[in-house]
Amino acid sequence: MESLPTTSKPERRPRSKPLHASKPSILLAFLSCLAWLYVAGRLWQDAENRKLLSTLLQKNASQRPVILSVEDKLQVLGCKDLERRIVEVEMDLTLAKSQGYLKNQLRQSGSSSNPGRKLLAVIGVYTGFGSRLRRNVFRGSWMPKGDALKKLEERGVIIRFVIGRSANRGDSLDRNIDKENHSTKDFLILEGHEEADEELPKKAKFFFSTAVQNWDAEFYVKVDDHIDLDLEGLIGLLEHRRGQDGTYVGCMKSGDVIAEEGKQWYEPEWWKFGDEKSYFRHASGALIILSKNLAQYININSASLKTYAHDDISVGSWMIGLQATHIDDNRLCCSSIRQDKVCSVV
Repeated sequence: MESLPTTSKPERRPRSKPLHASKPSILLAFLSCLAWLYVAGRLWQDAENRKLLSTLLQKNASQRPVILSVEDKLQVLGCKDLERRIVEVEMDLTLAKSQGYLKNQLRQSGSSSNPGRKLLAVIGVYTGFGSRLRRNVFRGSWMPKGDALKKLEERGVIIRFVIGRSANRGDSLDRNIDKENHSTKDFLILEGHEEADEELPKKAKFFFSTAVQNWDAEFYVKVDDHIDLDLEGLIGLLEHRRGQDGTYVGCMKSGDVIAEEGKQWYEPEWWKFGDEKSYFRHASGALIILSKNLAQYININSASLKTYAHDDISVGSWMIGLQATHIDDNRLCCSSIRQDKVCSVV
């Protein structure tokens, strides 16, 4: 049998890629290598720079001058010990003041001629810039003047009109008071107090503090300028209570707290007096008597003592937290009819 001829497909040989097709790859690889070398070089250079900078900083730190603190400067100047001594002296002064050993020399004229003898009382009569006529009436009635005032001081009783300074320091109001005081020598001028109706509660702090610093007395008496005083009757009352510490004497009263703004005697902090809205027992503001230790307490703690809308309420609030003896003396309840009273309303 004849075999049929067979045909076979020729083998395909793989074709090699042309040379020009691999050139972009080679170029890309070359550029990548350059970029890597650049980044590595920058990193190495930055590391060297940081090392060099650190070395320079350490070298300069050992050579630069030492920066002194405030404490070091005070120590070098010798002020540190001085500062400590000032603090110690202030503490000693506070202790001396609390024990009654500190006495300031009076800047006001008319101080007691016997500074070593304890006085019976310092009576401060509140007054204002527009009350000169009323002061003259007092000087012509119950309040001595001139030589009679000096003789009263020899008996141990000091009387002064109490007034602060004008809001515009040194104006005509202040100058008129200074001129009047130069003539009469019967003022206690509260240099740190501004004389104004709204500042009246603070005036009590200034008065008792200034009086107890300037005079050593058994009692310190605050009197309003709208009452007529039986001076001898008041002196007798005080003589009877001489030596009684912690005494808070006056016409003791209480009353409703006025919470409605705009009404007379309005108390802005009415909510502090409880749901019943009633004041605690306190001496009427017309005439308040404090023994020396109570006046000293006000002097020492004046910066932290709270004041309310009225001066008598303020003083009463200060007495509540103390071992003070509240003495209700009916003779100190001033009214239009004297009837065995020490005072009467003018």
